[in-house]
Amino acid sequence: MVVHQIAVQQGLRHRLYRELVPEARESGISRINWLIIVLVLLSFVSLALETEQTLTARPGWQLGFDIFNVVVVTVFAIEYVMRVYVSGLSAEYAGFRGRLRYMTRFHSIADLLAFLPEMIVLILGGGMPLVALRVFRLFRLIKLARFVPAFDVLGAAVQRAGSQLLTTLALALALVYVSAVALYFIEGVGGKQQEMFQSIPRAIWWAIATLTTVGYGDVYPVTPLGRIFASVIALAGIGVVALPAGVFASAFSDELRERELAKLKDRVEEIEAEAGLRPDMDET
Repeated sequence: MVVHQIAVQQGLRHRLYRELVPEARESGISRINWLIIVLVLLSFVSLALETEQTLTARPGWQLGFDIFNVVVVTVFAIEYVMRVYVSGLSAEYAGFRGRLRYMTRFHSIADLLAFLPEMIVLILGGGMPLVALRVFRLFRLIKLARFVPAFDVLGAAVQRAGSQLLTTLALALALVYVSAVALYFIEGVGGKQQEMFQSIPRAIWWAIATLTTVGYGDVYPVTPLGRIFASVIALAGIGVVALPAGVFASAFSDELRERELAKLKDRVEEIEAEAGLRPDMDET
């Protein structure tokens, strides 16, 4: 009887593993994961609608939002527990320490933050700041990453170009600070706009808006020297924006090309393996 129960538990665990872990399936998305995807998308729709006061002012709509949030939080909590439960089937996360390692993964932490803050508020009730905790629902977007290959490619491209992107970021921050300091002394100290450029932090806002080519127009230099310097900064801003975009585009292209080559190599190896088996089959 005990052996039968253990076998049933192991069979259930393997079925849950195939349903929850995309890598365990040969193709397609399981029904459980489809349910998670739909709930994530609906939760974002609900988050947007909950900010509409004409809807939340109606008791029926507010009650519907509350019930839906309870359902979503409950389902995500059950999903998280099941994922931790089946993670031990992977050799990497086997045993107690393996499960702890799984729970500290980026995706696992995102899964936890996708429901835990709101669950705590729902359990404790009272005057807890539920509205402020709604921002944690954005972590549910990360849940979609495991089902969409594009997110995996995006993360790999960022990791590939990490050092180059940090270099361009450092260059951009240095240029922002130098521009802010220069306009502070040109316009704030020796110019006519004491209020707009009266400090370096205020001048940083102008530098960011200019270097990113946004140009809100709320702060601008009026002295001839300030306008000349601002023109140079605006031209430099084109390169600051274009440089990281080019670095990332190159890394993204390289990642896609390597993945396609890996798939092609695997396919060639499969064909060679099949071709090697055929003579043996003919001899028999």
